[in-house]
Amino acid sequence: MEIEFDPDKDAINLQKHGISLARAVELSDIIVVEDGRFSEPRYRLYGQIDGKYYCAAVTQRENSVRIINLRRSHRKEIKRHV
Repeated sequence: MEIEFDPDKDAINLQKHGISLARAVELSDIIVVEDGRFSEPRYRLYGQIDGKYYCAAVTQRENSVRIINLRRSHRKEIKRHV
C-alpha cells in the first residue's frame, strides 16, 4: 500500500509540530481508532516514533493511505488508547 501526503501540508506540519508527515511510516505498535467526525472515513493511528508517542490522522484513498496530520500524542490520548 502506498503512502501519500500533500507537500504543502507537510511543510506546515513540520513547522507546527516539528515532524514531517513522511515519518508516519515509522509508527510502531500502532493502535487504530476510527474518527467518525468527517464525511470520509478517517482514522487516528497511535504509536511510537523514536520511543515517543505520536498520533497520525489518516484516510484511505483507493490503494493508498493519505497522511493528514502527525503530532505528539497528548497524555490523555495515551492513557485512553495505549
